[in-house]
Amino acid sequence: MSITDTQAEAAIEAARRAADAIGVPMNIAVYDHGANLKQFARMDGALLGSADIAMNKARTAALFGFNTEALYDFCKPGGTSPGFDRTNGGLVVFAGGIPVRDEAGRLLGAVGVSGGAVAQDYRVAQAAAAAVDTRVLEAAE
Repeated sequence: MSITDTQAEAAIEAARRAADAIGVPMNIAVYDHGANLKQFARMDGALLGSADIAMNKARTAALFGFNTEALYDFCKPGGTSPGFDRTNGGLVVFAGGIPVRDEAGRLLGAVGVSGGAVAQDYRVAQAAAAAVDTRVLEAAE
């Protein structure tokens, strides 16, 4: 099972609201469980260079099923997998990419957000993911 159009639209709208609330226009990507782009939105004024970052965050989270920042330990200096971030066409290993799952824990896809500081990207990505996967919000509380 993969993320639906309705779920992807809900994620985009939740991200837009969260980005508006902090006053930072964002690029928002939603990928399906096969790491394919499902939907993308670039808010007015969002940094053009961040579009690719948002897509790569979502793709990274979809490929591995983890928040993107959780993958940093593998490729950091002294980590177990140097160069890991340069695999799969380039991975993003800082916050802003979050996988989304169904009630049974099966991967539906992922969201990726970029355009602000890393903490802002994470906050907006959390809102997007929570619109699809209520367990994201519960884990943050």
